[in-house]
Amino acid sequence: MNARALIAEFVGTFTLIFIGVGAIAMNGFTGGDSGLVGVALAHGLAIAVMVSATAAVSGGHLNPAVTFGALVGRKISIINAIGYIVAQCAGAIAAAMLLPFVMPAGLLEAVKFGTPLLNVEKGVTPMMGMILEGVLTFFLVFVVFGTGIDKRAPKVGGLFIGLTITMDILFGGPLTGGAINPARHLGPALVGGLWDNAWVYWAGPMAGGLVAGLVYHLILDEKTATA
Repeated sequence: MNARALIAEFVGTFTLIFIGVGAIAMNGFTGGDSGLVGVALAHGLAIAVMVSATAAVSGGHLNPAVTFGALVGRKISIINAIGYIVAQCAGAIAAAMLLPFVMPAGLLEAVKFGTPLLNVEKGVTPMMGMILEGVLTFFLVFVVFGTGIDKRAPKVGGLFIGLTITMDILFGGPLTGGAINPARHLGPALVGGLWDNAWVYWAGPMAGGLVAGLVYHLILDEKTATA
């Protein structure tokens, strides 16, 4: 197991949660000035820059669902995959724990610590949320394979992966919070104590990553060897 890769995954995921949740809090702080577009862009930009920064070291997964997709697509060994997921979750938790120290009291509580939650008031059910998170994560992991993992891909994966995150949140944000990443839910949920329908944010994204990994491996890939 490569310690440098684990550090890269920790830092990259830390950045996503720190910036993503921070952007949600700032949107509340300014009375909605940035709106959904601003929040989506903050997440997308965080992923774009950190995938680009960590790709040469760890592949820039920054998401347990991406790592799971890479595992079933035979791009990472199971030992490394476990290490990546632990590092990603640790980075998410660390970011969520630090945020209260850099924001005015009550600001995070006002936005429920930026925890992705189902919009039950508008009729979003857990099954709907799971399916939507799964489909949106499929898009993400498919793009990761096509622009980042595949050796034939152009060397601009970070940009398109970030744009996919932005695209997904613009649709899914008002319905499920647009987590598309179990670690994105875990960190804020742990610190804020908001565990409503937490299983949705693991089952949906991991299923989406599984399907994307299998589709790419079985149909589109050049059948490269396991890392």
